[in-house]
Amino acid sequence: MKKLLSLLLCLCLLAAIPAAFAAPIPTGDIVVLYTNDVHCGVDQGFGYAGLVSYREKLLGEGHAVTLVDLGDSIQGEPIGTLSAGAYLIELMNQAGYDLAIPGNHEFDYGMDRFLELAEAAQFPYLSVNFVKGDEPVLAPYQIVDYSGVKVAYLGLTTPKTLTSSTPKYFQDDSGNFIYGFLQDESGQKLYDAVQNAVDSARAEGADYVVVLGHLGIAEETSPWMSTEIIANTTGIDVVLDAHSHSVLPCERVQNKAGGEVLLSSTGTKLQNIGVLRIKADGTMDTSLYVWNGAMAKAVSGIKSQFDEILSEVVAKSDVDLVINEPGSDPPVRIIRVAETNLGDLCADAYRAMSGADIAFVNGGGIRTTIPAGDISYDAILKVHPYGNALCMVEASGQEILDALEMGSRVVPGENGGFLQVSGLTYEIHTYIESSVKLNDEGLFVAVEGEYRVQNVKVGGEDLDLEKTYTLASHDYLLKNAGDGFTMFQDNVLLLDSIMLDNQVLINYIIQSLGGVVGEQYANPYGEGRIVAIAE
Repeated sequence: MKKLLSLLLCLCLLAAIPAAFAAPIPTGDIVVLYTNDVHCGVDQGFGYAGLVSYREKLLGEGHAVTLVDLGDSIQGEPIGTLSAGAYLIELMNQAGYDLAIPGNHEFDYGMDRFLELAEAAQFPYLSVNFVKGDEPVLAPYQIVDYSGVKVAYLGLTTPKTLTSSTPKYFQDDSGNFIYGFLQDESGQKLYDAVQNAVDSARAEGADYVVVLGHLGIAEETSPWMSTEIIANTTGIDVVLDAHSHSVLPCERVQNKAGGEVLLSSTGTKLQNIGVLRIKADGTMDTSLYVWNGAMAKAVSGIKSQFDEILSEVVAKSDVDLVINEPGSDPPVRIIRVAETNLGDLCADAYRAMSGADIAFVNGGGIRTTIPAGDISYDAILKVHPYGNALCMVEASGQEILDALEMGSRVVPGENGGFLQVSGLTYEIHTYIESSVKLNDEGLFVAVEGEYRVQNVKVGGEDLDLEKTYTLASHDYLLKNAGDGFTMFQDNVLLLDSIMLDNQVLINYIIQSLGGVVGEQYANPYGEGRIVAIAE
């Protein structure tokens, strides 16, 4: 048995809850353990092992413990890909989760699959704003009674899900959206729904309201950031947040009435376990804690089923292939805002395997660094965990330009749709305000003003807006409007889902590079295909 390791990273006290909402707690504290953006990292960071061990310790001390997950737990590693999420639900059941909410990546295996997994879960999924038509798909909240103290847990899922998962999963056969997340351009529809749910929970006697949110604080998700939800509502005591992978132990954010709401998030991959305490005196605090080997056997049993396959060496790299700023600690993700050598490699693979003039790969689809040395099948799957497939279309120069503008619209802010490229170069003039127009679902409509993307060259020649080019990418982007790219959906399809993304990358390294990624990819910042110009 490994020794119990504990890490108390932050403690943040809120002022006592107003007397109208306060209630005595007979014995111990109400403790909410929360995880977010696990992305199948079941044995990474503190792991499910530490989570379960600490939960048992708290229960043994007489505290009332509720275990919640804030979304994006079932996707991100081969253990999720190879089981379409089933192994993760099995482990969450074993861990004893009480409540969960769907994040955007809960839908990555399709709507029917998510609903199957939700049915298999031994805990309810909650969401105020996940709707089919005008009807909620899940319960918006659940009130838990702790010996007379009632805590309402509200679920919120980012409307960005419509484009950060696969849009077609939310559409009917005619391409009409039948599922949604109460999205609109102003955010007011979501704010109103949250306020109504909070008011309803209070009317049912809730002493505390805790939002379980998969919202984040990244600019690309505005107007649905967790901070914006807080600023436009009242009656929420604390928001436990996810999606942007932020480490927020104890932020305070003012609500619509000027009161303080506690905002917290644990990061990703179980690097921290979140702890919310509601104490007898009406105060609340958050902390990040613990690791132990209590669940190691269950995790090991599941992973042993495919570890031998995953460990097979398929290629080699002489250089580190990165998604993060070299040397940054904690890691600063740049793949969604700038060119990197791994972005170049992935885009080159799509172009080489298709024979296209140009290739695009969205930065959000490139998930992890490949260190120098042997490259295993596991490493390739972790780079491309989604199972997207190679496609090629005919595209006009105007459509190419619009796509680059769409992907660059929030630079220097992060955007999962930021395009890594092969076969062309372009500049992003970041001092020009983006004029990209999106619809309520976050899908591209038009560019209504000056383009911030300029000096686009294909094979060294100026992009011809009237010319037809061949463009390679994957079905997520070209066929399914992933990340909001609608401009290619009706185009002539030359190759249709002929090879999975991980095989595209493996084949390129083996067939085109002789099995070794060499010095041509040595610069972590790439070879100057994408240049940002600040003024």
